[in-house]
Parts: sequence; C-alpha cells; structure tokens
Amino acid sequence: MTEEERQRERRRRRRALQRKRERQRRLILGIMAIGILFVTAAAVRGIAGRLLSSSDSSDKKTAVNASDASISVKDSQTTEKASSEASAKDTLKAAKRKAAQYDYDGAMELLKKDASYSSNSDMQNAVSKYEEAKASCKSWPLEEVTHIFYHTLIKDPSKAFDGDYKEADYNQVMTTIDEFNKITQTMYDKGYVMVSIKDMAKVNEDGSMSPGEILLPEGKIPFVLSQDDVCYYHYMDGDGYASKLVVDDEGKIRNEYIEDDGSVSVGDYDMVPLIDRFVEKHPDFSYRGARGIVALTGYNGILGYRTDISYETRPADLDDNKVEWLNAHPDFSLEKEREEAKKVAEAMKKEGWLFASHTWGHQNIAQISLEQLQADTQRFKDNVDPLIGGTDIIIFAFGTDLTVQEDYSGDKFEYLKSVGYNYYCNVDSSKYFVQIRDRYFRQGRRNVDGYRMYYNPELLEDLFNVKDVFDPSRPTPVPPMT
Repeated sequence: MTEEERQRERRRRRRALQRKRERQRRLILGIMAIGILFVTAAAVRGIAGRLLSSSDSSDKKTAVNASDASISVKDSQTTEKASSEASAKDTLKAAKRKAAQYDYDGAMELLKKDASYSSNSDMQNAVSKYEEAKASCKSWPLEEVTHIFYHTLIKDPSKAFDGDYKEADYNQVMTTIDEFNKITQTMYDKGYVMVSIKDMAKVNEDGSMSPGEILLPEGKIPFVLSQDDVCYYHYMDGDGYASKLVVDDEGKIRNEYIEDDGSVSVGDYDMVPLIDRFVEKHPDFSYRGARGIVALTGYNGILGYRTDISYETRPADLDDNKVEWLNAHPDFSLEKEREEAKKVAEAMKKEGWLFASHTWGHQNIAQISLEQLQADTQRFKDNVDPLIGGTDIIIFAFGTDLTVQEDYSGDKFEYLKSVGYNYYCNVDSSKYFVQIRDRYFRQGRRNVDGYRMYYNPELLEDLFNVKDVFDPSRPTPVPPMT
C-alpha cells in the first residue's frame, strides 16, 4: 500500500470514529432527554395528585364546616325558641298574678310589651279575657270601705293568759293567732279584699288630696288592714309573743320566737308573715299587691330591734326595762340594730306593707300640748323615719283623734300637715268612717280584739261570726274597760 493510500485509510478511520462518537453523544443526549422528560412527567403527576388531594380535602372540609354550621344554626334556633317560649310563659304567669289581684291594666300592659305578643295566641286570648274582666268591675264607693286593726298577736295563750297583772290588758286588746287565722279565712270566703288607703286617696304635688278609685268585680268587698305597736315591747317578753321580725334566707318576712329553754324558733307568729303566707296562697285577697299598715312607736325601737338613741346614750331616766335588756346584751350596737331593722322594713315595703307613725312615745294626741306633740314628732323623725323611709300616715294611739269636730283644723293639724302627714286614722266602732278632704284623708278603724268580740259581737257580724272564731283558751268574762 502506498503512502497515499495509507493516508486515505487513516482519514477514513478518523471520520468513521467521529461519526461513531457523534452517534454515541446523540444517543446519550437522547437518553438524558428521555430521562428528564420522565422525571418531569412524574413530578407533574405528583404535583397534580397533591393538588387534587388538597382540593378533595378542602371540599370535604367545606362540606363538614357547612354541615356543622347548619347544625349550629339549628341548635341556636332551637335554644332561642325554647328561651322565647320560657320567657312567654313567665310573662303569662306574671300577668295572671296581676290580673288575680285586679290589676287588669298592668296585666295587659305586661303582655302587650312582650316581644312575642303579636304571634302568641295565648297572650292575645289572655288580654281579651282581662279586658272583659275589667269591664265587669264596678267602682266601689270610697265612703263604704271599712278599716279593721289588731295589736300584736298572741302565739302562746297559756303565757299571755297566765293570771298575772298583764292578763287583763292582753285579754281586752289582743287577738290570738288562731282567732286571727279564722277571721282572715272567713273574710276571704266572704269576698273581702285588702286595699291600700293610698288607693282610696291620692296626694297631689301641691299637697292637696284627691279621691282615688277602687275597681272590683261583683262580690268583692274592699277593706283596709292595720296593726298597732309592731315594736315587740320589753314588757311582753316571756308572755307568748314573737320577739321580732326577720328576713329569712328566701327573702321572706318571718318572726323569731324565744322558747322556754332560750332557743330561738323562726316562723309565722304575727300578722305580717301570716298575711304574706295567706296572699301567697290566695293572691286575690290583695288588691294590686296591697298589704296592711304597720303602726310604730319608737321608744323601745321598732320591729323588735332596739333602734332608739336612748339605748346608746343611756340617760339618767332610762326606764328599768331598757336597763335590764342592755345588761343582758353587753354586745349591743345601735348601728347594727338599725341596720337590721332597716333591712326588715325594706323587705316589708317591697311586699306592699305601709308604715305609719303611732307617735314616738304612744302619746294621747287629744291630751298633749302642741309643744309636746312637736317634741314627740321630732323624736319619731330622728329615730324611726330614717329606718322606714319616712311616712305620711299617722295612726293615733289610744284611739283618740285630733278633734271631735267634723273637720280637722287648729294648730295640731296644721303642724302635722306641715311636717308631711296626709293620712290620719283614729278608732271608730262604726262600720264606715271615711273623709276625703282637700288637705287630708281620714278614716276610722274597728278594733278586732277580745273586748270587741266579747261585748259587741254584733258590730263584727259583717266580717265574721264571733262564735266561730273565739279562742276557747281566752279567759271569760273579758274584763270591761275602765
């Protein structure tokens, strides 16, 4: 082979080798490209899968959340409906009690103000019923409203009527719990309804008086109730009477009674709690929530609490009963006694009870001078008014009155009017005695006690039959008044 041929062969081999390397390079590049495409496709599929999975999860969560929201709305609607129904029942119940106590306007107003009234047929029917009941009522003649009163009730007759020097007085002017309960039930059965003297007459802004109005259904008879000397005096200790008024854990007014062994019982042992319990069972015994009037002196404190300043100052002329009580209570605190009395008074007012002055020192208004009346009234205003929130009612002690004349006039009346008294009550055995004048309201009261029941049962026959209520434990004959 010539040199030229060998060179051509070498060039041929070099070109063949280059072509082979080029093919290999292209093959490698192709394989790499395929690999890249494969990896890329796999990555894309993975991302897509995750996206799809995420979308499914989101859809599921959205569905669950929507379901939860639906349940929540339904629960809320159910709760709201139950709450609305409960509120409507409460409103109907409150309105029913108002209507039972002859406050038809108040009952209807309460119902119409309720948010569910427009869609509640029970409320609408009740309003129609109360409108009819109100239309059937008549306006009672105010001059024909009687007023009865008691003193502190005897819980244990064996102690009150034990033959000592106090028995005669107790027998004359007191009433036993048994008698009181029978009288109350009988009067209720006859249709009697307690009303307030403030329903009978209103005080205008200028101090003048205007007649009120009492609307009652056919067969109902209004009367005013009061009780004198609700102070639980020292002289009554150990004689079978309650020792004080208290407020129990439920906010109800009760009495404390000291047993023979010194322990203290809590119960209904006097007029205030007994009437409260009776009205709880018979709301129609009370006209628009009215209760009675509680007449207070101040010299031994009020409601069984020793609230008079004399217990703290201990003047030289302090009477023996106060001295004995203070010696038995070395931890006495005037501030605490007043706080407790005020608490009881506020609870009583909330229930509808009214307070009256019986004069601080149980004074005979007909016998004392104007100066004595002024001094006594100031003591009442200093020691009693702050505890009861003041009062514009005065119930005269001993049953006396400012005058024997037909109308009030004179210095004593002008003084009492000037210090804020608008309602005046004496004792009168007649069935009715009512005066509504431009400047005052005046009413006579009938005593329901041993003396009246024994000597003048006919004067009480419109209220009850004395034979049916007279306590056999009461000694007879009842001593005459001297």
